Amino acid sequence: MMKAFFLCFVLSGLYANAQKTDSLFMAAAITKQKHAKEYTIQVAEKMPAGKYGFKPSPEEMSFDEQLLHTMRLMQFLCKTYLNGPANPVKIPDSSVDKEATVKLLNSVYDYTIISLQNFNVAQLADTVSFIVKPTNKLQIINLLNDHQTHHRAQLIVYLRLNGIKPPGYVGL
Repeated sequence: MMKAFFLCFVLSGLYANAQKTDSLFMAAAITKQKHAKEYTIQVAEKMPAGKYGFKPSPEEMSFDEQLLHTMRLMQFLCKTYLNGPANPVKIPDSSVDKEATVKLLNSVYDYTIISLQNFNVAQLADTVSFIVKPTNKLQIINLLNDHQTHHRAQLIVYLRLNGIKPPGYVGL
């Protein structure tokens, strides 16, 4: 009887610790999105409106296409895999002007942050069918961050190719 009690005690401690770790992960993911919003908007604002169509080479996406692509995936991941609420923001299929793009960025980041804030942490390990292979929702949240980091890094190169100093990093 004592062994069973001890085992239950240990297992309940492990469960509580796992819940705490999951909550810490979600808090960090939300903070990352808030910083990503600030940093991405600063990058978007640095590029002059007349350069939003800039492409370093013909096969690359333009500056504004990179931003629109990033926003589309953010919305898709939140709505499809993270149970995000209905999003009233419509991202256009083609380029828009700088002012409209920055406004869209604000709205899509707000939607992403709300989706993460409303996400049920108990679903982090849930398996979902993804494009490449089945994965879990924790990995979807990691992809949400990694994808925008990848494209924002390209945008920073676009700024430098146009002689524009990028904004200082925003994080932690």
